[in-house]
Amino acid sequence: MDATVELIYNEFKQTTRASDRNMKDIATRLAEEVSRICSESKRIQASGEVENWSVVLARHRLKQCLKYYQMGSRRGRIELHSSLSAVIYRYITPPQVQSSYQARLSLIEDFLQGFYIESLNAFRRENQLPAEYSPRSLLELAEYMAFTERYAKRRIPLPRRRNQQLIILRAQTFSQQQPPEMSVDIEQASEGGSAESDHPRSAAPLQQVREQMVSQEPELAQDTLRKKVVAELMSYLEERQQSDCADYFALRLQDLPANEIEGILGLTPRQRDYLQQRFKYHLIRFAMSHHWELVHQWLEADMERNFGLTPKQWQVLLARISTTQRNLLERKQKGMAEAAIAQELGYTLNQIQKQWSKLLEQAWEIRNNLMSGAGVSTDE
Repeated sequence: MDATVELIYNEFKQTTRASDRNMKDIATRLAEEVSRICSESKRIQASGEVENWSVVLARHRLKQCLKYYQMGSRRGRIELHSSLSAVIYRYITPPQVQSSYQARLSLIEDFLQGFYIESLNAFRRENQLPAEYSPRSLLELAEYMAFTERYAKRRIPLPRRRNQQLIILRAQTFSQQQPPEMSVDIEQASEGGSAESDHPRSAAPLQQVREQMVSQEPELAQDTLRKKVVAELMSYLEERQQSDCADYFALRLQDLPANEIEGILGLTPRQRDYLQQRFKYHLIRFAMSHHWELVHQWLEADMERNFGLTPKQWQVLLARISTTQRNLLERKQKGMAEAAIAQELGYTLNQIQKQWSKLLEQAWEIRNNLMSGAGVSTDE
């Protein structure tokens, strides 16, 4: 198994920005799963090629995990949700009921919320993790989503030598358990009818179930960090009397187009463009100076992860920075306070902070491939 761990770990090291401990833990879990499958499979044991099968299975799990990692948290969850929805779409409607498309989507949403909780519990159980475990980094989230995809598609043996995917069996059971009046309520809600006026006793049970399921699912640390970053940035803008920038940021968080933002704030396109540039200025100062640790932790690009740089990019950064910046970086890595660093290097605290901001900007440029000739993005 050690060779399998090494194979997965080395691939993670070259293709992700995760911490070393994170990579080793996940590599170990994947290797243990592969080893368990190889030892329990009679077909693999009888093939006489256990080591070859071990490598094939390890690479398959590695590929799945990296697929979700590269998509990121949001796109990865959308991809998983979409693929599982497509599998169960034709099985999720109760028999003898002709549901509309929107009604069926509502049932699918409720079913998958429960299935994700089941999958997380199975993940904890099979990997011997504590009951309170939940993914806390992008790589851990990718590992969990890849596991959920495999868990959903497991083949369950049935009578007469038949088998079926686990998620389909769960979806069929879920559909059979829905009372007929539930489908009526869904239809009315989907078409804009008033469930309260027509059926007061059965009003809104689906929404309560959905909220209960969501509340049971532990909030990801990444989402918590994002909320903290947003709150700190809002406070930063208010403290500097940049309330118009705070208003602009609040509207951008809602993904509103530029013309709608202009209408809400009463700005011309030129005024909105000026406000956007001013917001960018404060955003960069916030991210590169005042709250750089919080922002970089959220982006999984803190010092522990070499600012999110791959080993090759890290060497590029070390070659680019000045001697002063290198000395500053070495002391920061040792945990020294900026005041102590300034005194030891013979600089003012302000000079140290400016050098550190420049170093972070260079790391950001390398991380976003601006060194390769790509243009600077206009997005915030």
